[in-house]
Amino acid sequence: MLHAHQLAKSFADAPLFAGVDLSVASGEVVAVLGESGMGKSTLLNALAGLEPLEGGRVVVGSTDVTALDEAACARWRRTQLGFVFQAFHVLPHLNVAQNVALPLLLANRLDPPRVNEVLAQVGLQGLGERMPRTLSGGQLQRVAIARALVHTPPLVLADEPTGNLDPTTGAAIIDLLLGQARAHGAAVVLVTHSVAAARRADRTLRLTPTGLVPEPVAAGG
Repeated sequence: MLHAHQLAKSFADAPLFAGVDLSVASGEVVAVLGESGMGKSTLLNALAGLEPLEGGRVVVGSTDVTALDEAACARWRRTQLGFVFQAFHVLPHLNVAQNVALPLLLANRLDPPRVNEVLAQVGLQGLGERMPRTLSGGQLQRVAIARALVHTPPLVLADEPTGNLDPTTGAAIIDLLLGQARAHGAAVVLVTHSVAAARRADRTLRLTPTGLVPEPVAAGG
């Protein structure tokens, strides 16, 4: 599903990473670990076509994401990608249900029952009418996760999806991401500092300046 080859990125004229190769199959969950500042979030943004690269190629399914112009890449993301941002990026003027429904709205296939279903899956049932300013950080994190999954995309990129959650809720969110992979055949790339979350993945890799290397912390699901 996802194939990245020899990705390279610099920041302020200093190399951030280079030689990054990554392949993720449909139905597979891959966790990426790394020290702060190593470029894990930047790597996810590059896989999503949100960050320009100095070199390399990203192919998702039959689409060469790195060859798309900005408008075409935005259209691709609307239907093919679910992205869980570390900073949430919840729209403050929309209520919870409207935020979650955004991918469906952009695809012209509104489905209120599906929105309610995914809100229940992330533990936000009954909160659809609430405004973001009334929610805790953990609740906002779950809104972002629900939004990323509501349209059952074939690729899910998650940047620290359990970072603002208590251990019990965090484990439930990992269950949800695993379920997305198993039930819908999604390829999932999870950036995390949590060893517990990484252990749930099928594979764990560590980002280094010279590429991704296997990390023995995870033994699988």
